[in-house]
Amino acid sequence: MSASPAAPASAHAPAPKTNPRSRVVVASLIGTSIEFYDFYVYATAAVLVFPTLFFPNEDPTASQLSSFVTFALAFFARPVGSVIFGHFGDRIGRKTTLVASLLVMGTATFLIGCLPTFDSIGIWAPVLLAVMRFAQGVGLGGEWSGAALLATENAPKGKRGVFGSMPQLGAPIGFLLANGLFIAINAAMPAGADGTPNPEFQAWGWRLPFLLSAVLVLVGLYVRFRLVESTVFRGVQESGTVAKVPLGRVFRTSWKALIVGTFGMVATYVLFYFMTTFTLSYGTTGSTASALVPKVGLGYSRGEFLTLLMIGVVFFGIFTPIAGILADKFGRRKTLIPTTIGIALFGLTFQFWFAASTGPITVVTFLIVGLSLMGLTFGPMGALLPELFPTNVRYTGSAIAYNVASILGASLAPTIALALWKPDGNIFLVGLYLTIAAVVTLVALLFIRETRGSDFGDTGAARAGVPADAAASDGHVHTSGSLAP
Repeated sequence: MSASPAAPASAHAPAPKTNPRSRVVVASLIGTSIEFYDFYVYATAAVLVFPTLFFPNEDPTASQLSSFVTFALAFFARPVGSVIFGHFGDRIGRKTTLVASLLVMGTATFLIGCLPTFDSIGIWAPVLLAVMRFAQGVGLGGEWSGAALLATENAPKGKRGVFGSMPQLGAPIGFLLANGLFIAINAAMPAGADGTPNPEFQAWGWRLPFLLSAVLVLVGLYVRFRLVESTVFRGVQESGTVAKVPLGRVFRTSWKALIVGTFGMVATYVLFYFMTTFTLSYGTTGSTASALVPKVGLGYSRGEFLTLLMIGVVFFGIFTPIAGILADKFGRRKTLIPTTIGIALFGLTFQFWFAASTGPITVVTFLIVGLSLMGLTFGPMGALLPELFPTNVRYTGSAIAYNVASILGASLAPTIALALWKPDGNIFLVGLYLTIAAVVTLVALLFIRETRGSDFGDTGAARAGVPADAAASDGHVHTSGSLAP
């Protein structure tokens, strides 16, 4: 009796598992929300409480500077994190790496809320604060890129722009969560009439935002543990083209993409920190100079200006996914180039609009315009940066570009803005600095080839104009990225 012919293996092969779209959106959004929540919480604490609680033996100015040094540590730790998590993200997969980066970032944030102060353990208090801040930066270095890849590598056809904008929504959401929480805490523990901090806030109130971040982390971990690896990366694993050393490969084969990707993000970072950190400083500085505060600002209370700023941030949140939709419909370059020109022109209006403000309506309009531009430039980056790199170095490449841009655009921006802010309140040069950053980004964008509709599962050879069979001699693809010739 003859055996029945065997059915083709493909007939009974189970369909590869994919991630539900809702899970992709939540998993990519939650990590970046924690990232920006952490930034605002730490920045606020670095001004309000860390100088006196962790650096009390120095004069007030030195204490404040020491506190800002710990704040800046995270920016220099982020490229370290991008290399570490990029390596594992390109070697073993996106899912495991995303869980690890969130654990590192979330644990460090939570532990800052548990740290003893200088009065309890002396010099070890600022040392531990610096260690935790560095650990935060390392975790953050791998977070954004993993979230962007999670969103874009799982996106439906023709929707990478809008899916890539989902991690970007973490910026406005984190701002609203952090500052809304601080407003509530300040209302419950108000400062004295002379500005003296509330004793309860100094003792334990400042810890609450750090401790409450654990709730976001647990939600993020729950969602991310339920993910499956993207089919794009599984294709790399099955084809045997996983890069052995992603860092070396990305510098060797995609160095042009690293350069234009980094400078393509500079204006975004400068605008972001000017519209949040600088405007808050300028808005809450007194309208007349004094020996204590030698610079002139708008003279709003912190609560008043934060309320205006939060209105502007709502428009940041609205225009971020709108930019993703536009990038899918018209292309990344056709969305970003006009936006960057708008940022350059907006920078020239700082003195004539913001500094010459006659009331809250003018201020909030300025903030709405600036933060709407922020949404339009930030939204498409979640798709553009990953699209510049082939799959086997995509995590490493996009992470390095994003985080080096943060050093160039973000870590220097507050210091430069403070130096360019004239004692009489003139901030034309501050805006001019933003205009120059926009011109730099515009040049970089002109060197980037349109990536909308590119094959995200390809090896990168086609995008570089190299035949697939000649692209590599060792089983791995060599590409210079998605650049104009």
